[in-house]
Amino acid sequence: MCSIILSHIYTLIILLGCFAHSRAGLQVGFYSGSCSAAEYMVKEEVSKACLQDKGLPAGLVRMHFHDCFVWGCDGSVLIDSTPSNQAEKDSPANSPSLRGFNVIDNAKARLEALCPGVVSCADIVAFAARDSFEISGGLWYDVPAGRRDGRVSQIADTQALPPATSSLAQLTQSFSTHGLSKEEMVTLSGAHTIGRSHCTSFTSRLYNFNSTVNTDPSLNPLYASKLKQECPKNSNANLVVPMNPSSPTVSDTGYYVDVLNNRGLFTSDHLLLTSTSTADQVHEHAMNPLGWKSKFADAMVKMGKIGVITDEQGEIRLNCRVINK
Repeated sequence: MCSIILSHIYTLIILLGCFAHSRAGLQVGFYSGSCSAAEYMVKEEVSKACLQDKGLPAGLVRMHFHDCFVWGCDGSVLIDSTPSNQAEKDSPANSPSLRGFNVIDNAKARLEALCPGVVSCADIVAFAARDSFEISGGLWYDVPAGRRDGRVSQIADTQALPPATSSLAQLTQSFSTHGLSKEEMVTLSGAHTIGRSHCTSFTSRLYNFNSTVNTDPSLNPLYASKLKQECPKNSNANLVVPMNPSSPTVSDTGYYVDVLNNRGLFTSDHLLLTSTSTADQVHEHAMNPLGWKSKFADAMVKMGKIGVITDEQGEIRLNCRVINK
């Protein structure tokens, strides 16, 4: 009799444990029991790729941001277009600026071989962004995982991404819509410290600013002259320049120093100086590199929770580029 009761208790404990796990949502160490090598494998793929291309971390950090701001952090930015649907990745907001899809593919292939149907593409993107920040000189931080993959990816939805020409009010509203504060917006803008931009994203500041002047008067004249050399008028649409020329592959506070000296590449960068509160933050980050890195890590964790689907929602995509049949 006692053995039967103990057996029932043991079964109940197992069921309760499974239920608790399935309803837990995002957790640090989510794959510790189901695929313990998951985070290590992702980092290994990111590290290998970054040895070949030191500019890749910027692409992977940007990918996570663009994923989370459209339908939440659900890996929808990875889905390929089909004859019947244009996906997010083919939007002008994402193509050709987003890079690193092959890194996600390689990590997913290895994880599917080891732990089939366990690790989501959305989590791989979040891990890869964290690893990219660390590899480029930032800080390592814990990434709560357990995201599941979305089944919708439509080009029209990328309108949710704030363009580089956004006003400060528009930027603030965009981040607020996703639960991020103005302070976190300024902190996450520091991602512009690494990576590059296509000339077409900012040449209006150089050649067609408004009806009165051709060049944005808020741009440092020497910087504007240098940009004009690198991005001639009506130049090739594929031309790119570093967003932070002094250290384009290092996650440091050079971006904020540039902004303070009117060398912010985008209109949205310069506009951070037009409000006392945001200008104070720019100055604070410029003077405190370690403090910025810590705040950036915290803001990335918070951003990584935007609109996540967990538990039994969505799916675990077997191929990050294709919705499961």
